[in-house]
Amino acid sequence: MRRRRAWIIGLLTALAAVPVARVQAQAPGTILINGKIVRYDAPPAEVLAVRDGKISAIGRTHDVRALSGSGTRVIDLAGRTVIPGLIDSHIHAIRAGLTFTTEVHWIGVRSLAEALDRIRAKAEVAPRGSWLVVAGGWTERQFAEGRRPTQAEIAAVAPDHHVYVQILYSRVLLSSGAFEALGIVRHEELAASLTIERDSENRPTGWVTGDARTISNLFNLLPPPTFAQKVKGTRAFFRVLNSVGLTGVIDPGGYNLSIPDYQPLFRVWRDRALTLRVRYSLCAPRRGHELEDLQALTQVLPMGFGDEWLRFNGIGENVTWGMYNNETPSEAQKEALYQALRWAAARGLTATFHWINNRSVHHLLGVLERVHAETPIAHLRWSIAHLHDATLESLKRMKAMGVGWLTQNSFYFRGEAFLGQRGLEAARISPPIVSALRMGLAVGGGTDAHRVMWYNPFVSLQWMVDGKTISGVSTRAAEELPTRMQALRLYTQGSAWFVVEEDQRGLLGVGKLADLVVLSKDYLTVPVDEIGTTVSLLTMVGGHIVYAAGPYAALEDRLLAR
Repeated sequence: MRRRRAWIIGLLTALAAVPVARVQAQAPGTILINGKIVRYDAPPAEVLAVRDGKISAIGRTHDVRALSGSGTRVIDLAGRTVIPGLIDSHIHAIRAGLTFTTEVHWIGVRSLAEALDRIRAKAEVAPRGSWLVVAGGWTERQFAEGRRPTQAEIAAVAPDHHVYVQILYSRVLLSSGAFEALGIVRHEELAASLTIERDSENRPTGWVTGDARTISNLFNLLPPPTFAQKVKGTRAFFRVLNSVGLTGVIDPGGYNLSIPDYQPLFRVWRDRALTLRVRYSLCAPRRGHELEDLQALTQVLPMGFGDEWLRFNGIGENVTWGMYNNETPSEAQKEALYQALRWAAARGLTATFHWINNRSVHHLLGVLERVHAETPIAHLRWSIAHLHDATLESLKRMKAMGVGWLTQNSFYFRGEAFLGQRGLEAARISPPIVSALRMGLAVGGGTDAHRVMWYNPFVSLQWMVDGKTISGVSTRAAEELPTRMQALRLYTQGSAWFVVEEDQRGLLGVGKLADLVVLSKDYLTVPVDEIGTTVSLLTMVGGHIVYAAGPYAALEDRLLAR
């Protein structure tokens, strides 16, 4: 008997890498058994134990299950795959939550007929004369019909409502009378920036176009939801993110998000109702007053302020308005960014930057290098988002400063357009994910949802590994397609790097946070073209069940246990 006990203790020590005495004294709160638990540097495990929000043991079922006590909850995985909780490193989750329950969503809809039916369904319950809004997250390429809706079609399904349908940040369809209802003519600068689309007979089609700033200003004219609706939408959207395996987001602020708009998020946090970890940054709210505004906002908001659920993560994506995707910035605009970043570096703030085209990113990199020469920034985890056509030279300059790269599946929607504009040679290496990983650059996965992309991380993961657009067109060459494990790692531990948490979450191991997802399909073996249809059956954050479905739906009562 003593010999057998010694053998068990030795085995559990090797499996769990924690003192066995502690394991024996404190039984896990939850044990997941009979699974395929993904570990990056070891074969898959069968069982995982959770204690006090962290993973306390991981190994084989018949060994580690012996650790359970009378109060331990045992969940049988029945062979299902478990992965670390996914972290979207660049998603506008806070903004999306504000309007999530008041909008009409076309995300994932595969026909225009169904999309119009969703407007019809909303019109049936919305007050007459109110606004029905589709805020983005779709492309005509996702529809079987392969086209955008017409003004006549939206009038047919919602004749007694105003309708606003936005696609990306490029164009908006307005129902008849909506232009006047928004009072656009009273906003002379905005009206002058919009182009009214006309048909072959010079009649307005209802579609208007403009640049990103113009379309954002147009959106701001819509009646805002109430505070209660914003709180409800925030909770609902975060729950939807849990349903597709997200346990954390990094939110960069962005258009249509004012400083007061953070209050609904803070309310959910104060109510202890967050279901994923939120790391957020602040944009400069006023043009020409960026530095003074950021200085004022952060006087009582030190870097890292918050808790394990909600934490302040610095400034961006718009640090100074003059250097926000400005292809031809002036020296004065570069100086303004330099002064803001010089202050940020001295204060120890993380910063993230929104930049699209490599042809002009040298302007941004030059400013960063100037700051880095005075105050090394590598430990601050600064990042550049997008930059889909990054060259190796640009990535090397980023690597030299310790600046990371946030990449998203923008070309899942826009790959054909990029291919037509830049040609095959540019498209086959855009974005150069494998090259970036090979040089050791910090890379995080994400979506940029929900205005410009679907929020499902598995759609992004599928795009990473197969390089195909929503229409099935291959763009990236094989040498820039990461393996499934590489893609998963940059969407978990890779993303965690940008908030200095890569040693705490993003991987499944003893002592790590118990953020994990039980999948509906085996991500590692399912056909590539089915990866994007994967969802979560069970999502845990810090050991708390925040989402349960299918065979685990009975665990729903534990959702708000914390």
